[in-house]
Amino acid sequence: MFIPLPRPIIGAAHTLRQLARTAWLLPLLVLGACSSQPPAPSTPSPATSERMQPMAWQALPGWRDDHVIAAWSAFLASCPRLAKKPRWTSVCADAEHVDPLDESGITRFFETRFQPYRLTNDDGSTTGTITGYYEPILQGSRDRHGPYQTPLYRFPNAWQAAPHRVRAEQRTLLESGVLRGQELVWVDDPVEAAFLQIQGSGRVRLDDGETMRVAFAGSNNQPFRSFNRALIERGEIDVSEATLPGVRAWARRHPGRVKEMLTVNPRMVFFRELDSDHSATQGPIGALGVPLTAERSLAVDPSRIPLGAPIFLSTTQPLSKEPLQRLMVAQDTGSAIKGSVRADFYWGHGEAAGKRAARMKQDGRLWVLMPK
Repeated sequence: MFIPLPRPIIGAAHTLRQLARTAWLLPLLVLGACSSQPPAPSTPSPATSERMQPMAWQALPGWRDDHVIAAWSAFLASCPRLAKKPRWTSVCADAEHVDPLDESGITRFFETRFQPYRLTNDDGSTTGTITGYYEPILQGSRDRHGPYQTPLYRFPNAWQAAPHRVRAEQRTLLESGVLRGQELVWVDDPVEAAFLQIQGSGRVRLDDGETMRVAFAGSNNQPFRSFNRALIERGEIDVSEATLPGVRAWARRHPGRVKEMLTVNPRMVFFRELDSDHSATQGPIGALGVPLTAERSLAVDPSRIPLGAPIFLSTTQPLSKEPLQRLMVAQDTGSAIKGSVRADFYWGHGEAAGKRAARMKQDGRLWVLMPK
């Protein structure tokens, strides 16, 4: 018997997306959304202010070496949300008069209008963990045929208005037939579909040449269990293979066991198609309610850092000691992103971004820029 699930709200949707994503990533030491009414930019609590130390611009390593033009459009995208807060109103109004191609002018704007604050953890340390995420791309069709045999499901109509939550596991839902008729799109790879459930949003290149954008629409309210971890525990793969290419290779060797292994995870994620006015060149919608910008958007803890605020990041490239120091914008959140010096770096979409995200688990430092 299946108990209906209520219509998801943006906070729950994004929290579940991040929880699933990071629950898979952190135990393996490898790394690899949303509503029409996003939350307003949050304001740090009084306790947060004690963990924000004002610093001189010269203290930001690599600040003058960054190409801030690349972050400017991301900051401007945040302003319609930020401008509703009195502290940000005049800053965002003045930003409209800055030449977006004048790098020196943009740098002067930040140095004149903002004060950098170094973020400190509760224990007094200034270093934290920087992980990564991305937007996957799948191949699919609106109709089931040929290689397109794996469905992504809509949030079931029967659960939209009911007050209770479904507790059935993914395997039970798939075998019961309750999801029949709720197929949103059919894709050609069950492993990629499973990884899409971890990321929570992505793109599907359709066989008619168009691209469908899909976003988190809800879940079956079950805890996440990593199928990667299950494969490792059973000796099927090692930790180095716990990536999309590694699991895909395992699936090719064991085609008859793919469904069994992927449904080890009891959680099931449902999707919705984004409106056609969401450009194919834009990133997925983050918790702030604006499209993410590749390599310039961060997911942060909104109780410590205001959503929409510029953030200067100092870390290193994935699996490397090469510096990665640049201006970012806090535009996303996640249930596993907790603490002042903790962030998830959005790498963009596609396989190359996925590889970088999967490898990223670096030490890093953060400075939040607040209007003077």
